Amino acid sequence: MADELPTSLLMFIASRAAIARVLEAVHAAGHDDVTLAQARLLMGIDPGGTRVSVLADRAQVAKQTATALVDKLEHAGYVERVRDPEDGRARLVRLTGRADALVPVARAEEARIEQEWAQHLGPARMARLRDALEALREVTDPYR
Repeated sequence: MADELPTSLLMFIASRAAIARVLEAVHAAGHDDVTLAQARLLMGIDPGGTRVSVLADRAQVAKQTATALVDKLEHAGYVERVRDPEDGRARLVRLTGRADALVPVARAEEARIEQEWAQHLGPARMARLRDALEALREVTDPYR
């Protein structure tokens, strides 16, 4: 059927809507200085910190772009650069307390989104959607 959208585009549309809502909630909580590009980078930071090159790869931006975004996030107090304990020459980007304050806001909005989607789809279809997406991670998520 020519009018049928590809599954990947359907997933992107849902993801884009969810990310926009989470960012809106973060802004409403007083962190209106976080941009969409910065939020994508923040989402890629591991608990112990992450190298800029990995963040760039996860956010699908050039390393120079990721470095500029990290510079702005660091200036705003959301991240800090620390020495990598595995390689003293390398630096990790790590969340600060200011960024940690965003996590409960984001998680609460994510929970509201999942609840709305489950209400719309019904519990069985939502469970199947989650199962299918988890299975797709096996072939789509290199950081798993």
